[in-house]
Amino acid sequence: MIETRHLRYFVAVAETLHFGRAAERLNIAQPALSRQIQQLEHELGIVLLERSQRRVRLTPAGRLYLERATRLLDDLAKATNDVRRADAGHAGRLSVGFIHSSTYSVTPAILGRYHASFPDVELVLHEMTIFEQFRALRENVIDIGILRPPVGDPHLSVMPFRDEDFLVVVPEGHRLAGTALAALADLAEETFVLFEQRKSPLFYSRIISMCEGAGFVPQVEQYANQIHTVLGLVRAGMGISIVPEVARNLHMPGIHFLPIREAPSPVQVALAWRSLDETPTLHSFRAMVAKMFPINPAPGSNKGRPRRLER
Repeated sequence: MIETRHLRYFVAVAETLHFGRAAERLNIAQPALSRQIQQLEHELGIVLLERSQRRVRLTPAGRLYLERATRLLDDLAKATNDVRRADAGHAGRLSVGFIHSSTYSVTPAILGRYHASFPDVELVLHEMTIFEQFRALRENVIDIGILRPPVGDPHLSVMPFRDEDFLVVVPEGHRLAGTALAALADLAEETFVLFEQRKSPLFYSRIISMCEGAGFVPQVEQYANQIHTVLGLVRAGMGISIVPEVARNLHMPGIHFLPIREAPSPVQVALAWRSLDETPTLHSFRAMVAKMFPINPAPGSNKGRPRRLER
């Protein structure tokens, strides 16, 4: 039976055309090398090397076998390297879902860093709502999602990695535009542009809850699904709104952002994946995100949170 060592030994002799020098290169005894070459020729039933006291020469069949054996050994070395890289998360395929609002902040930085660090991993990207990502994770359409918790599926693991405070946004010229802080109670008589409950249930429920906590139900003039649409309607004078701080990154003119005096709990951005389906590429992605967004809360800060929450 022909084994890899036979090929390596033959290539060493064929390249040096000298059994002594080939044996030194391979760090084996010359008689043992001679026996291995004889075994190879016996298995093939073909003479590969013509030997004499003065020299060693490749036969025509030996020259062809050298070409093929070298190619086979190179392919084997490449396959071994590729498998090791894949096992370490440096090669393979990763399907990533992400929410639209994350494209204003974390997603471009994460994907750019990952692609630069792991160029041999094929990234397959899907822009999805939070609920679409839940379904895609369950159905194996995506491997990992960039979304917002809470996640109620016990089969999914979650790693929050960024907090985003809520801000009040008002149009230019609004009575609150020149103030440093906005108290929620000051918004009771305002008309709101609000996120649609069906498409953005997290933002909708959080904003309604904070307004009710301040003693009023917001008067909604218009609904919208995306942050940039909300800002555009505020700029157009259709009302005020409460948005996550990532909205600042759109740099839209004609509007002002105000911190909220009551400092409501921030909304989080997190990674979610199937708990029992961790691949090397998924692990390398999570580890990189954890490094990019380390958790170092200041004393007394409400920014601290567990990096990984198993559900």
